[in-house]
Amino acid sequence: MIARPTIFKSKLFQSKLFWVGILYFAEGFPFGIFYDVMPVYFRRMGVDLREIGFLSLLGLAWTVKFLWAPAVDYYRNHRRWMLAVDLGMSALLLFIAVQNDFGVPVQITIALYALFSATNDIAIDGYTVELLGKGELGMANGVRLGMYRVGILGAGVILMLSSYLTWPGAYTLSAAIVATLGLVCLAAPREADVHVPPQRFFLVRLLVAAVVLIGIGWMLDAGLVELLTPLLPQRTSLAKGLGIVGTVLIISLAVMLVLRRAPIAKQGETEIVSAPLFAALIEMLKRRYILPVILFVLTYKLGDVALGPMVKPFWVDAGFTDAEIGAVSVNIGLGLSIAGGVAGGWFIDRVGVFRALWMLGLAQALANLGYVWAASAIPHAGVSPSDLMLTHRVVIYSASAIESFALGLGSAAFLAFLMAIVNKKYSAAEYALLSSLFALTRHLAGFASGFGAHYMGYESYFLLTFFLHFPAYVFLPWVSKMLADTAQREA
Repeated sequence: MIARPTIFKSKLFQSKLFWVGILYFAEGFPFGIFYDVMPVYFRRMGVDLREIGFLSLLGLAWTVKFLWAPAVDYYRNHRRWMLAVDLGMSALLLFIAVQNDFGVPVQITIALYALFSATNDIAIDGYTVELLGKGELGMANGVRLGMYRVGILGAGVILMLSSYLTWPGAYTLSAAIVATLGLVCLAAPREADVHVPPQRFFLVRLLVAAVVLIGIGWMLDAGLVELLTPLLPQRTSLAKGLGIVGTVLIISLAVMLVLRRAPIAKQGETEIVSAPLFAALIEMLKRRYILPVILFVLTYKLGDVALGPMVKPFWVDAGFTDAEIGAVSVNIGLGLSIAGGVAGGWFIDRVGVFRALWMLGLAQALANLGYVWAASAIPHAGVSPSDLMLTHRVVIYSASAIESFALGLGSAAFLAFLMAIVNKKYSAAEYALLSSLFALTRHLAGFASGFGAHYMGYESYFLLTFFLHFPAYVFLPWVSKMLADTAQREA
């Protein structure tokens, strides 16, 4: 066995928080390349907006990643998974760098990139859950939230450098960074040994299940779009969007119901899952209180993800320049959300996960009212930068600062809760299921937000997002019971 270099034996490199920060920068950077860099790149190439919109559909890889998460748990060694997919993403970025169109090969490349990035998320989340103890979740989640956003900001720096490096140079630099991050992640502390019983034809059965689900999804989507198109004349994009949303919802619900009904036989004190391919998901879906907890996961951040997509359009319509939007809403907002994450982590460590959930959740709900205030105080129709007064800037800067800080607070509590209820034996798969549910909410709310702001107006829509925070509070009694059950099981 090759000895680790002496530098990795220093206190810094033995610190769990240090590695949490590195890992989540490595998770956020590829995500930022996908969502911030690629759309700008293809638009600069003259690609039609409708085709660029196709990119967002590929983001569904983050929504259904729980389907292949069992493979990451089964074959273990999350650090090697990180290295493998990072090297894969690096190669894909180099391929895009030498292309000059948006043809089928590029689209397939982007689809694979999204798949690898989602797999990277599974491996990093699973590794982190196993790395941290229960008393370390608060501060660690503050760090992970902050460094994830720094990773996204790093992708923004690549976007800025593209003017100087050219697009091929920017993609080549991105590829080098992603490959380096994979090598760095491989140097993280070694994972604890976890015995995983061998399963016959595991990979074959997983691939067959994936192919069957993809085929069913394709046919279901085609049927829904054909059904909805006559009902929505001259709104083809809405029909297609609703078709995709409906397909994902139906398949996800069907998979969870089937797995929840899978029988488990007991032999002594050991549970034997009759369908071991999805043992982790079955274990989670058979827990007491899991259905209300799933509804809680789906709704806790609903107000945030419904507000977020319409914030920057509001800034644009209110007459603010791109430089001002970037400086205040993006850069300063990012810093404040990181600060909120760290503050939220500190608070969680002192009051516990459950109390932090409802208290910090209330803070993130109240923060949405800042944009209600801004929308009522600032004209946002046909306004030019010269029409803006100092009071307008004070109002929207304040709303942005409060919302960004509260976003960090609420996210820290939410992530700590997800990590607190997973079974460490199936950490990657169970966390992937829970985070996939949240990703589904993000896609659905993002899809609906444009229609809401268009028909209701900014002020009324922002007020609606305030109320969207509170359905989750209905499920808090079951959340408390789930946390208690998990603590008792691991005691």
